Amino acid sequence: MSLNDTPRAMRLHIGLFGRRNSGKSSLINALTGQHVATVSDVPGTTTDPVYKSMEIHGIGPVVFIDTAGFDDSGSLGALRVERTRDAAKETDIALVLLSTGLDDGAGAAGNEDAFRWLEQLKRRGVPAISVISRIDESTAAASLAQVIEARTGERPVLVSAATGEGLAALRAEIARHLPEDYRARSITAEVCESGDAVLLVMPQDIQAPKGRLILPQVQTLRELLDRKCLVSCCTTDCLPAMLASMAKAPDLVITDSQAFRTVHALLPAGCRLTSFSVLFAAFKGDAPFFAESARLLRALPANAKILIAEACTHKPLREDIGRVKLPRLLKKVLGDAITVTVTAGRDFPEDLTPFDIVIHCGACMFNRAYVMSRVAACRSAHVPMTNYGMAIAALLGILDDVAIPGVD
Repeated sequence: MSLNDTPRAMRLHIGLFGRRNSGKSSLINALTGQHVATVSDVPGTTTDPVYKSMEIHGIGPVVFIDTAGFDDSGSLGALRVERTRDAAKETDIALVLLSTGLDDGAGAAGNEDAFRWLEQLKRRGVPAISVISRIDESTAAASLAQVIEARTGERPVLVSAATGEGLAALRAEIARHLPEDYRARSITAEVCESGDAVLLVMPQDIQAPKGRLILPQVQTLRELLDRKCLVSCCTTDCLPAMLASMAKAPDLVITDSQAFRTVHALLPAGCRLTSFSVLFAAFKGDAPFFAESARLLRALPANAKILIAEACTHKPLREDIGRVKLPRLLKKVLGDAITVTVTAGRDFPEDLTPFDIVIHCGACMFNRAYVMSRVAACRSAHVPMTNYGMAIAALLGILDDVAIPGVD
């Protein structure tokens, strides 16, 4: 990805699901106009999900997810299917491919697993489009289309990756199924307005090497500039000098959550405060649920079990926020009897019931659909879930002084 590209986590995720050799990889190549997925007549060619970022005219930046067949078999096949299920959690729009000729003229019985996937995706609120692929290879597509329409209530899209037939109709159908809040979500809209003076306090430490800003800082800064806010930046140690140099106090200060204590103590009266982590928690997840859960932290039992979930899989750094600083603060406030478990990347327990609370990072590496799948898992297990920024603010006793989008 170049510096000018939209980060993958900010793109619309379109997942392709189907049996092995149903034409998923060929369809992605046809939709992107590039050879990005390996195509073979051998079933099971695609193993781990393959991600391809591109632009679709009229829709914008998207990422296609090419998955392993959900009919894969054997021990390795079971692992591939599990990866396919995981990919479904980050899917904003699903294309479910059905094939003719699996067992009869219409391929109805052989597509039962595809019908199950359509039902599961829709039950989870994921827009799902049924697609009959390889129509150039069969004359039974019309019959299968009738079966699909009778079962799902929606007419499938008929496509041929080889000839290009149906691709324009499929792109139009993707646009029709865009989530209601696509393009409408904003990182900062609920905490400031155009023309507001916004000060970004950005610690430059081991997690932000010299010459670089971390992704949430870059994305927040760009959005503020686009929204015509008056933006200033400084490091934590320069905050007193920065405030002294300003003609009037900033309307909003956005900082790293790790600097909450220092920044909060220095702010002029009436100046609103939030953090990059808090903003991204609201942008990617469920801010009211996170805030409600954060307020439970100080009331946890002395032997509480706490799960810290990081999106990044970087090698642990000295004074790492998720593995060192946050656990240390938790034990300082709640006591040494608590147990802290840290997971990274896509490692997230299926069974959350042993935990008293989940504390998630800002999830700048995940898209909203994936974060919300974790929120749903926590809600289903009746386990509170919050995020780094809100947790730190609650532990410091300043949560009520922090601006939280969707909560204030």
